[in-house]
Amino acid sequence: MNYKLIDMKVFGDERGKLISLEGNKNIPFEIKRVYYIFDTIPDFERGKHAHKNLEQIIVAMDGACQFVLDDGKTKETVWLNRPDKGLYIGPGMWREMRHFSYGCKLMVLASTYYDEKEYIRDYDEFLAGVNR
Repeated sequence: MNYKLIDMKVFGDERGKLISLEGNKNIPFEIKRVYYIFDTIPDFERGKHAHKNLEQIIVAMDGACQFVLDDGKTKETVWLNRPDKGLYIGPGMWREMRHFSYGCKLMVLASTYYDEKEYIRDYDEFLAGVNR
């Protein structure tokens, strides 16, 4: 399985907390794109795709959601619910996001610019590619 939870180093005192994200340092790739997911609805699922080469780190900035990660052989479930934990998802991993809390906000750091050709949106096509 090409994923892992990453502990983000937290700096803080009585004034609050801060986490710094630096490409090729505490983020294992050069950051080419950052985007946010918000106004999610608990009963709706998102994701349902894989990427050919893209690496991502996803952080729940507020709220929580569940990820179902699938490498074509094994499925595992991960909950994101803290801003000091990042979910690294490497290439070739099918992901589905569900059970969003109201107000869930996710920040995504990506290793490449947006390219629709990078996506595998059909699960059968994904399975055929990983099970060759």
